[in-house]
Amino acid sequence: MRSESASSATTWRKSVTRVHAERRLRSAVSRKLSIPPTNWQCAFGGSAWQWEPRLGKWYLHMHDVSQPDLDWANPEVRDALVDVVRFWRDRGVAGFRFDVVNLISKPEVFEDAPGGNGRRVVADGPHVHEYLQELVERAGIGDMLTVGEMASTTLEDCVRYTAPASRELNMAFNFHHLKVDYRGGNKWELMDPDIARLREVFQTWGEGMQAGGGWNALFWNNHDQPRAISRFGGRGGAGYKGSSWEKVGKMLGICTHFMQGTPYIYQGEEIGMTNPGYASIEDYRDVESKNYYRIMLDEGKSPAEALRIVGERSRDDGRTPMQWSADEHAGFTTGEPWIGVAPNYERVNVAAEEGAPGSMLEFYRELVRLRKELSVVSEGSVRFYDAGAGARRVIAYERGLSGEAADAARAAGEPVRAVVLCSFDAEPCEAVLRSPDGAAVELAGLERVLGNYHDAPAVGAAGSVELRPFEAVVFVRR
Repeated sequence: MRSESASSATTWRKSVTRVHAERRLRSAVSRKLSIPPTNWQCAFGGSAWQWEPRLGKWYLHMHDVSQPDLDWANPEVRDALVDVVRFWRDRGVAGFRFDVVNLISKPEVFEDAPGGNGRRVVADGPHVHEYLQELVERAGIGDMLTVGEMASTTLEDCVRYTAPASRELNMAFNFHHLKVDYRGGNKWELMDPDIARLREVFQTWGEGMQAGGGWNALFWNNHDQPRAISRFGGRGGAGYKGSSWEKVGKMLGICTHFMQGTPYIYQGEEIGMTNPGYASIEDYRDVESKNYYRIMLDEGKSPAEALRIVGERSRDDGRTPMQWSADEHAGFTTGEPWIGVAPNYERVNVAAEEGAPGSMLEFYRELVRLRKELSVVSEGSVRFYDAGAGARRVIAYERGLSGEAADAARAAGEPVRAVVLCSFDAEPCEAVLRSPDGAAVELAGLERVLGNYHDAPAVGAAGSVELRPFEAVVFVRR
């Protein structure tokens, strides 16, 4: 009897031990499942991972939770995407813009990223060039216009994306120049734009893409950015001539339209649309803005301070309705728009600027005309100048033709050299231009073809020029 009792007790203990082990295992699995696979944060705040109970798995969303990342490593996914591109090609579209396309190839092993910045780990992944080459070839779009939006990318990768020999894309957007007012690299911490850094980025990417045979997409504004005219000093006198709004808007246009690359004009940029300056977080629709407003409150910022920061950084700043006229809702709709228009729409609108001499709209039309007519702008090489210690907020560069291209331009009466000066300074300054070899860049004798003041700036000897607040000017030599 004692033996049977001992046996029963042993069996019971083993059973209890097994049950406890199973429970511990289930508890460990449960704890593991409650923790995302990595510490990556999505672009709009919070974890980039979402648990899907129906599948019993996590899925990755580098952006909003409603936007799961596709698994491009799966050939069936790539087949489906080729079909999507072919569908629109066959419908007659003129080209394709591929959204954050450099994030499509994920690393072989998913690991935590410093500070949770998963974009840096995912960007320009191991098979991204292979996937793009395959997509372009199989979809038959190699001869069409293609532009890729590149997040947290590198110059070397963008050269490879856009060099003709790669057969990937025609041109690439990068965003490094639009992070020069991020304090400590944090979008939601404000600072004045660092123009020295802006100049460095433009020079690195302009001359670097040129050296590698790549091609830049040039832009200030898009659906993910606040309005550049508000961002870089054009806050005063919206719609009025002589104001900082007018000077900055035209200066920004000159700055990118004369660079090497393809300039993009985003809706309303050509009329000087500004940030709307909403009075309440309830006026915003953007999920990123609302998420970070709550995050900033949790971090201890006051509602007023959090709203001020959102007003400077929100993607909704660039998403307000196009301002066509001074009519209700800026003439965009007779109904109720999805988001409010900027209060200055009665002065800043297409109808007010159409045909008006010196207006922002007519100035942008002149930019487009010169871009098309002057081969030195569309085809010339680029090199950047040092503007001197007295002009730390000035960006200066040269475009030039040489060889047969220069001969053809001269024969057509076109200029072969252009010098572009853009001051981001609200005060007058003196620029002293030096080429990369240290030689003075003489401006005397050059012809002014465009500027945002009615006359040319005062030009001195040895490369000096007196620039007025936010002045931009283009000189050429024929």
